[in-house]
Amino acid sequence: MVKILPVLTLLLTALTVQSVAQDISGYWKGTLSMRGCFPENNIELQINGKGEIVAGDSYHYQDIDNYVKKNFKGKFDRETKKLSVQEGIVTTYHIPQRCVICVKNFELVYSREGKVETLKGYWNGNVLGTLQSCDGGSIVLTRIKESAFKEIPEIKVDTGTIRLDFYDNAQVDGDSITVLVNKQVVLTHQRLSAKPLTTYVRIDLNNTFHEIEMVAENLGSIPPNTAILIITAGKNRHLLSLSSSETKSARVRIVFDQEVSKSEQTVASVIKEEDN
Repeated sequence: MVKILPVLTLLLTALTVQSVAQDISGYWKGTLSMRGCFPENNIELQINGKGEIVAGDSYHYQDIDNYVKKNFKGKFDRETKKLSVQEGIVTTYHIPQRCVICVKNFELVYSREGKVETLKGYWNGNVLGTLQSCDGGSIVLTRIKESAFKEIPEIKVDTGTIRLDFYDNAQVDGDSITVLVNKQVVLTHQRLSAKPLTTYVRIDLNNTFHEIEMVAENLGSIPPNTAILIITAGKNRHLLSLSSSETKSARVRIVFDQEVSKSEQTVASVIKEEDN
């Protein structure tokens, strides 16, 4: 038994490593070889795996301000390491009017060399709402630790008027802010306190994407400039902590989603500083 135990240990270790290697949940980034909207065509897949079934969100983007976000579903065969992904509903987009949206399919194979994990294969697709084919081509996605979009959360809401309430975070220390909605100033040089600074945003089918930006006008007596933002959308309330400085602002995106639950809920998030 003394001689057999090391062999069993090695086998169990190998099986564990193989199992970990085939867990494709996480963030994957690559470049699309396609003409069209952006001079740089990046793709990010945010994969959630459960057995053979995978789902998640995909971003086709130039940068965090110019992108299309879709959800997707697919299957992953752990024996062959083949991943099939089909994009579905467009959930968010912020692109020039001249651009069209391509709904894509991916056929990929997982591999690992040392610490580098990749998904390699091909993609194709059709222009949204048509049978017109997109360019298609080969693609390589590499696992990354964090999403490019992690700093700008999205709050999903239904149609209607959304209320924004800004409060000083914890101790009232003289913080002063300016608030912009879609680059338009709605509050300017307002001091934060225990009483809310309030403004409203209208969400409808003609205006389904809105970006809220909080700019610090000073740092108060306790830098950086921090605030609590409560977003009230119908019965749903979202509590967020914002932090900005004289050179960086905090941003939140509000997007239309007709599947948003009507039940009351509170979502807490922390928003870090963003470059102006």
